[in-house]
Amino acid sequence: MDEHVSLGESGNADKGRAWIELDKRNLYNNISVLSGLMPKGCSMMPAVKANAYGHGAVLIAKALNEVGIKAFCVASAKEGIELRKNGIMGDILILGYTHPSDFPSLKKYHLMQTVVDYPYAKSLDAFGEKLKVHIKIDTGMHRLGERAEHIDEIYNMFRLEHLQIDGIFTHLCAADTAAEPARDFTLKQASAFYHLLTQLEKRGIVCPKIHLQSSDGLINYPALHGDYVRAGIAIYGVLSTRRDVEKCPVSLLPVLSVKARIAAIKDLYKGETAGYGLCYVADQNRKIAVLSIGYADGLPRALSCGMGRVLINGHAAPIIGNICMDQTLVDITDILDVKQGDIAVIIGTSGNLEISAYDIAESTGTITNEVLSRLGTRLERVMV
Repeated sequence: MDEHVSLGESGNADKGRAWIELDKRNLYNNISVLSGLMPKGCSMMPAVKANAYGHGAVLIAKALNEVGIKAFCVASAKEGIELRKNGIMGDILILGYTHPSDFPSLKKYHLMQTVVDYPYAKSLDAFGEKLKVHIKIDTGMHRLGERAEHIDEIYNMFRLEHLQIDGIFTHLCAADTAAEPARDFTLKQASAFYHLLTQLEKRGIVCPKIHLQSSDGLINYPALHGDYVRAGIAIYGVLSTRRDVEKCPVSLLPVLSVKARIAAIKDLYKGETAGYGLCYVADQNRKIAVLSIGYADGLPRALSCGMGRVLINGHAAPIIGNICMDQTLVDITDILDVKQGDIAVIIGTSGNLEISAYDIAESTGTITNEVLSRLGTRLERVMV
């Protein structure tokens, strides 16, 4: 990606410290190729929870509104309210729990609430005003949702006076692979969900919108039908692990890059230390750069002491010492013509080199979902 930074949609992007660039063309590519995998009649319901996996929920949702996306899912009422206050149109489904004290906000901001179980359904009904909801069904993950075999309780939810039930859904918790035993478990989850729908129909319930697919399910089990796909990590151009990419039938393009300014350049002499804890000692005279980004911005501290690197002017610069809250030190001894104010790439490309979210996830023993969703609010998001 070009290291020149364009103004964001706010028109006054501050690139003075550290920031995130979002590639709108790549976002639209990902929506297009994933939509091609969906069954006929299915619509996209992008997951923009956790600040759109660190990308910036408002910017991403606005861009998706522009191409006709009319349904989103978030984790909390607070996330949904933020979207509404910024003009996001369409359905917004809260996937998590909302405390009864916040039920008025569901009505005020036209948010759809997940019914996490039958007692919660009665609590929502007791609010006394019509609320739009989707019922969550537990088919084996044993997190949120009424158990699929509790047909009486689920049927009774449809009889509650103040619930406008617009959807019913489940979540496939082992769909990241089509190999056994995950395949058998996933198909059993789907079967339990579809069986429940059949039983409800036999009791006279006209089933509303149904959905069970997320990114992994769509890629590995595209034939499982529903009205929505709750695509999350995949729309941002990455999957949870590099291994997942090998099984993906479409080409996903990363939407996000992370960059920071070089705040200062220093000479470090043989035997001197740098950073907290005296953990880095120069083995010879070195030249180091101070980057204006730290672990409070989401750069994992586990990348300290040579475990990570950044890219500067098309070259790799290893991280030295412990990553600080607000700054990071890198060794630029072997990189020519580095100046104060130059750009360091944390995630993205510089010259012929790339650091991906997969690289950081593998270096820190986690998945890309965590790496991206931890990117801090101090990083301005700009669409390029």
